[in-house]
Amino acid sequence: MRTDTDPGFAEIAERIHSNVGRQGFMNLVGAELSELARGECTIAVERRPDLLQQHGFFHGGVTAFLVDNATTIAAATSRGQPALTAEYKLNLLSPAVGEKLICRARVIKPGRQVSVVAADVFCVTDGVEKHTATALASIAMLNEEVGATTKSPAA
Repeated sequence: MRTDTDPGFAEIAERIHSNVGRQGFMNLVGAELSELARGECTIAVERRPDLLQQHGFFHGGVTAFLVDNATTIAAATSRGQPALTAEYKLNLLSPAVGEKLICRARVIKPGRQVSVVAADVFCVTDGVEKHTATALASIAMLNEEVGATTKSPAA
């Protein structure tokens, strides 16, 4: 988390870390929010047998989940407001084989109502990253009232 050059970001980052910690699916998958900056988010997950498909690759659903969460979090960091995925286009470039799956998302165009966010997914094997997927997402930016009045099922 980079707050030294953006002191106003510390409060946003704290709120996001708290919200992500309450996401049941993040915990179920074992994904970790590894980097966070304004307009950027990195989420990673270690290889486990229950996250793999029949050929031993990370399941495409794991890749899609990482893209969905990382792009939404990146959008939320850019404007400091709640966000939801409206849509995304995911291209699977090669089988996701490796010890770890990493998704790095970055805001391309922040918007008041919709932000455009790009994401790239990499598999790590013996410290070497291989690009396995890329995505472009439209993220709906919510107003603070919606975020404040929506009760989290995890709360």
